[in-house]
Amino acid sequence: MQNVLHLVVLLGALFAVAAAGRVVARLLRLPSVIGEIALSILLGPVLLHAFGPSVFAAVLPRDVTGLLKQIGEAGLVLFLVGIVHQLDHGANGLRSRTVGRITLGSFALPLLTGLVFSAWVLWLAPAEVRGTADVWALVLMLAVAMSVTAVPVLARIIEERKADLGRAGDLSMMSSMLIDTPAWLLLAVALGLAAGGLGGVWIAFATIAVGGVLAFLGHRSLGRFEGLASTYPRIFAVVLGLVALVAGNGVHALGLTSIFGAFLVGLMIPEGPAWERVVGLVSRVGRVFVPVFFVVAGMTLATGGIGALPWFGVVLAIVLGVVGKVGGGYLGARWGGESELTSLKIGVLVNTRGLTEIVVLQVGYSAGLLTPGLFVALLAMALVTTTLTGPLIDLLDRRVLVGAR
Repeated sequence: MQNVLHLVVLLGALFAVAAAGRVVARLLRLPSVIGEIALSILLGPVLLHAFGPSVFAAVLPRDVTGLLKQIGEAGLVLFLVGIVHQLDHGANGLRSRTVGRITLGSFALPLLTGLVFSAWVLWLAPAEVRGTADVWALVLMLAVAMSVTAVPVLARIIEERKADLGRAGDLSMMSSMLIDTPAWLLLAVALGLAAGGLGGVWIAFATIAVGGVLAFLGHRSLGRFEGLASTYPRIFAVVLGLVALVAGNGVHALGLTSIFGAFLVGLMIPEGPAWERVVGLVSRVGRVFVPVFFVVAGMTLATGGIGALPWFGVVLAIVLGVVGKVGGGYLGARWGGESELTSLKIGVLVNTRGLTEIVVLQVGYSAGLLTPGLFVALLAMALVTTTLTGPLIDLLDRRVLVGAR
């Protein structure tokens, strides 16, 4: 009973920290998720260094921390069901030539910059930064970390600034939705290599293949229940949430991250207003608990120790992150026939990494692919590139106004 009360009080405090982060971000005219992520991740290290191990252990005891981890991962799974459903059904015109070329540029060049970063990690970085992960698993992990775009954060930015972005907003959103699917699949391969070499990869692909078949069959079956889903959306949301959690645990038991369970369930849900409402309910509940996931990540770093922070790695990750995404998005858009200004805006928008990147990094860290130093370097890259989105769009708009005078 005491642990339950401790957990409830702690959750209230964590939600307050996340809310404070959103307020600070809005005051600084940044995406609210930036403040939420930053304060949530910093909570553990700040407690440890400000008050010492005894206070840290009293506030965040190990048994309560285990419950927090389960709650955070469950919230993330529920939240990602909605995001994946949006990836699958949320945009029109995904097959257009322009979108395809933007997607190729925004994915291929960042993958190459990931290889450059991997070369530094493998050959030049200190041993404590490199770690002991399998070489190919680490290379794939770093390539994925450079290539993802945060669809939920990008969607929020585009919604807030749609009048200023125009066509660039639509094209960047469509491309980002296409980018993240192969990125997740590459992450599955990296986790498979880390878990058991080529045998782990075959298990990963078999899991995804079987899950894909089940998702297809579920998609066909659920289409018959749209009327009931419209009448009883909350009941269907509860059932869908339970299915997502079971799928996440099942996939995790097979050696992959539970996030792939959410990925498969998100693909399973049919289109239609009724299902949009059901998925929205599930995703909103999950979103409430996502900050807990970040707090656990920060606690893991605090207790594990970062060691010497690889400052060169931080700067290199940021530079390569910006070059890969902004450059790749720009080149792809120009190849697709877009104007210079629209292409620049597309490059800046797909450089938004935010929540999706943090999830990928935490998965890699939990799997032992990323050392604490690499995690922090790539976390800094994710926060900086996302923070730059608004100011760079403002800079481009001011450049247009000055040129028009």
